[in-house]
Amino acid sequence: MKITSSAVSLNVDDVSAAGAFLTRHFGFVEEMAAPGFVSLSREDAGMNVIFLRRGLETLPDDQQDDHAGGIILAFVVEDLEGELARLQAEGVTITMPLTAEEWGERAFQVRDPNGVIVQLVDWNGPRA
Repeated sequence: MKITSSAVSLNVDDVSAAGAFLTRHFGFVEEMAAPGFVSLSREDAGMNVIFLRRGLETLPDDQQDDHAGGIILAFVVEDLEGELARLQAEGVTITMPLTAEEWGERAFQVRDPNGVIVQLVDWNGPRA
């Protein structure tokens, strides 16, 4: 097998709001869109993020009502404190403050308008 690209697809209620949030606050760009669907990319993200409207008829019956609850979109960044300050200045609510774990991970979280968690991470914390 050879993987040529990667994507994560998330079922949400408001595709437009989800796409606008990642575009405005995280620098993604819209690659494709149709009613109930948007595909976003960033050259440096290593994957596309796709939002699908819950109830979309093209989904299998057992997936149509699923919601992306419990999913965390995690992005490793170089300047975690700078990104935190930028998002706060843009009025984004920080839903998990900057934390440091004993294994070296530091992270904070926000939520998009559909409740999807976006976590920014670095590995610059002290390691036990």
